[in-house]
This record gives sequence, C-alpha cells and structure tokens, in this order.
Amino acid sequence: MTGRIFLKLILTVTCVLAVALVAADVLTSRVAEQSYIDTLRRELTERCRTLALQPEADLRSTVREYARAGQVRVTLIAPDGAVLADSDADPDRMENHRGRPELRAALEGREGSSIRLSPTLNIRFLYVAIPARYGAIRLAVPLSRIDAQVSRVRGQVLLATGLAFLPAVLIAAILARQYSRRLGDIIRYAGKLTTGDIDTRLRAQGRGELSILARELNETGEKLHGMLQQLQHERAELERLERFRKEFLINVSHELRTPLASIQGYAETLLDGALHDPLHNARFVGIIKQNAERLGSLVADLMTLSRIELGSQKLAVSPFPVCELLRQAVESLRPLIAKKGIGLHLDLPPEETEAQCDSEAVHQILCNLMDNSLKYTPEGGELRLGARVAGALVELSVADTGAG
Repeated sequence: MTGRIFLKLILTVTCVLAVALVAADVLTSRVAEQSYIDTLRRELTERCRTLALQPEADLRSTVREYARAGQVRVTLIAPDGAVLADSDADPDRMENHRGRPELRAALEGREGSSIRLSPTLNIRFLYVAIPARYGAIRLAVPLSRIDAQVSRVRGQVLLATGLAFLPAVLIAAILARQYSRRLGDIIRYAGKLTTGDIDTRLRAQGRGELSILARELNETGEKLHGMLQQLQHERAELERLERFRKEFLINVSHELRTPLASIQGYAETLLDGALHDPLHNARFVGIIKQNAERLGSLVADLMTLSRIELGSQKLAVSPFPVCELLRQAVESLRPLIAKKGIGLHLDLPPEETEAQCDSEAVHQILCNLMDNSLKYTPEGGELRLGARVAGALVELSVADTGAG
C-alpha cells in the first residue's frame, strides 16, 4: 500500500515539474524572441538614420558594401515605390514596393516595421524603414539569426532547469516517502477500526494535516473504545437483570403454588361438608381470604416488575413526611405483626423531616420488605423499622431477627 501511494505521489510531482518545465521553456522562448526583435528593431532604426545622413550618390554606390559590413539587407525606395537599389537583388527585376507595410509607413513620413516572408528571396525577414530625402531606406535581417539566438537561450534555460529538476525530484521523492508512509499508517489504522481493533493508537506529531487527521482518528478510537466498554457493561447488566428476572419468576411461581394449594384444599374441604360446620367454616374462609390476599400481593409485584421492564413505571415525586411513610407501612401490616407475636420497634426521625419521593412506591417497598421479614422471623422475634437523615438523603431501614 505504501509503495503504491509513493508511486502516485512521485508521478504526480514529476508531471507537475515537467509541465512547469515546458511552461518555462515556452515562456522563455517567447520573451527572448520578443526581446531580441525589439532590440534588433531599435538597432536597425539607428542604422537607417545613420545611412540616411550620407549623400544620395555615395549611398547608392556603397549599398552592397554597407550590407556586407552590417550583415543586413539594404534597400532604397523611390517616393513612388520603385526600388532604386538593393544589396541582395537586381532592382530592375523587383516589383514596386509601395504596398509593403513598412514602406507604406515610411513613405508617409513615419517609421515602419514588419515581419514577413520576402517574395524576392523567399525568406522571413524583420524589416525596418524610415523616410529619406529620395523616398525611404529599408534595412532587413533574416529571422534565422533571431532563431539561433533564441535557441541558445532556450538551451541555457533548459540546462539550468534540468539541473534544478533533478534535486527537486529527489526532494519530492523524500517528502513523498514520508507522506506515503504516514498516509499508509493512517489507512491501516482506519482499517483496524472497521474490524474492531480499537486498542492501538497512531503517532500524531507535528501540526500538518496528516497529524491533525491522526489525532482525530485517535480520538475516534478512544470514543469507540469507551462506547464498547459501555456496551459491554450494559450487556453484563442486562444479563444480570435477566438472571434476576428468571430467578424472580421461579420464586414467584413457587410462592404462587402455596396459597393456591391452600385455597384449593380449604375450598374442597368446605364443599365436602365443612361449609355447614359452625366450628370450622369461618376459620376456613378466613384462611382462604388470607391466601387470596397473598396471591393479590404477588400479582401486584409481577405487574410492577413488568411495568419497570417496559419503562412504563412512572414516579410521582413530591415532598412527603417520612414519619407518615413509616406509620402507614406499619398500619398496613399491623394485623400480621400481632398475629405472629413479633415485637415492633419504630425508630422515627424528627416530625418535620420530609423526603422527595413517590409515597405509593416507597410504601410498597416498605411493605414488601416488612412482609419478607415477618415470613422469616419466628414468633417472639423483633422487627425494626426506622429512618435517619444522611446529608441530603433520608435512609429507610427494615431489620429483623429472623434467619434472613
């Protein structure tokens, strides 16, 4: 993976450098060519002015010598456009030059210049013409000289650029190796995150974009690790609650069997003749009633558990006197306490003590705990119900002397 990333980066950098090299070559060539043409145009203009100062008779006789000395083509033009003299061609065989753009400007009293193909020599020239006493003087230089000078400049520029290109590619290769290695580490780490391996971390050094990305991925890994731990904790809690629910259902099923069997047995006894027995029928009906109440309490516990599991158990929290909570719980179970001959000790807090609670839910909790204590505390034992203030909370307690 790192090798592919490195190859892509180095190829991209090489292409960018190559494009920059071509652009530099084209730009340099155009600038150099235009610079040479401007310089040569000014030089030819000055030569034309110098040549125009010579007498007309001497100038016509020395055109070829001046052309050879200055390495230029010299042409003398009459006001009507006829060629008076030319250093490279026979003027008698040359056509009228009045239509040439540089001569048209010169014959009108202005300096003129143009770059075009010579019809006479079939060569591209730079032409410069100025007005003269006898018409116009024109100097011309073949563009091949300019092309040769531009080629030399291009060669020098390409050589210098090529020498700079090699270390640039080397530096780019070093940087590409570093970036590809770090980017490969980030990609591999992201792959580990997708497969659930969230314990490892990336090295995030520096302030670059890749370092920022590495830190973000590390934070993502830490968050995923925390979420996974939370999910594992919630799963363990759900498993614990499920075991508790199953055990609760088993216990409730066992608890339901006893009052049902008692109700069924005493009902059959009454039907078999004890219904008309004044010595036993009232006692049997009382036992049936007691077991029915026990069944009702168990069914209420099951309904409460179901509401809690479904999330529909809503609490109505409001201030309520703690002493009243304890007294109500005692009054609800006082007949059972008296019947079993168990002593009751009530440890009340100050009368003004209040608690933010759902009084019905707390009453049910206290009654369930006290009922459990009465069940497993033998006759002559003691049941202790109390409350105490603990900071911002109120602690309620149910204790007994039974087996637990």
